[in-house]
Amino acid sequence: MNTANKIQLAVFDWAGTTVDYGSSAPMVVFEEIFRNAGITLTRAQINGPMGMEKKAHIRSLLSLASASEQWNAKYGRSWNEEDVTALYEQFEARLAQVVAEYSKPIDGVVETMEQLRKMGIKIGSTTGYNAEMMKHVLPAASAAGYTPDCVITPDLTGLGRPTPFMLFACMQQMNVYPVTSVVKVGDTIADILEGKNAGAWSIGILTGSNLLGLTQEEYDTMHPDQLAQRKCETAEKYMEAGADMVIDSIRELPEAITALNMRMTGIGK
Repeated sequence: MNTANKIQLAVFDWAGTTVDYGSSAPMVVFEEIFRNAGITLTRAQINGPMGMEKKAHIRSLLSLASASEQWNAKYGRSWNEEDVTALYEQFEARLAQVVAEYSKPIDGVVETMEQLRKMGIKIGSTTGYNAEMMKHVLPAASAAGYTPDCVITPDLTGLGRPTPFMLFACMQQMNVYPVTSVVKVGDTIADILEGKNAGAWSIGILTGSNLLGLTQEEYDTMHPDQLAQRKCETAEKYMEAGADMVIDSIRELPEAITALNMRMTGIGK
């Protein structure tokens, strides 16, 4: 098969996709630093910009009407870039203390990566974490069996999601082209947009995802009908963002990639 018509590289997000079920670490830390600043945000509000570079995420949260109103009421002024930087520094310091605890691979990740490598697919990764944060994530994930071939962070490219530049950097490092032979796999809208803005295929994952918005306990105890409805609504959000496919769990990825390969050769639809 012509490699231009075959997936050669799968680029994964980290928290919520390959490690940290539900992307709990950043959510918990964002909630804490904003609470300490006197700003109360809901989980849905915090999760909205998830997947972005973290300073951009903080800026997005402060731009919410409710957050801006709370900030003005507490401090008697509008927030500014100095406030963004201060919150980011607090986020970075606190995340460094806890992120390793949340870096266990999600069920099925290690086995799926083995399958993909047997298929001749290289494993890349992009993230909203910076390189310093990843120093705490990588050893914990590696110790549990997950080590991608490359890791690209926003500080290496100067721009994070939804721009395509981290994905392009991953392609360059892995010497993979054209972009149609790349699939981006993630658990947020920002992940989908990163892939589509690059011209790559994009696949959204439901189970364990930030977009689904459930902890492991909530997922396990939710009524099946309610869970099915929630997954349906989440899948629609992925598709509205431009996802080419939505899969229930990462275990379905090898089959999904096979389907993409067939689609590129005109065998599938």
